[in-house]
Amino acid sequence: MPMPFHLSAGYKDEVVAKRLGTALRTCREHIAEIFDDVGAQSGFQAGWSARERAVGAAGS
Repeated sequence: MPMPFHLSAGYKDEVVAKRLGTALRTCREHIAEIFDDVGAQSGFQAGWSARERAVGAAGS
């Protein structure tokens, strides 16, 4: 599953990294980028915003 799903589901960074098969530090860097890109303050908000963008782009 994509990272936004994991964020909106509330998984800890360690769980997200393990599920994606990546290093924790790399995962945290990607999470920080997502937060910055969508202007989020929480994992749920980042995941929801990224999901909404993906759904909007798919419907275009």
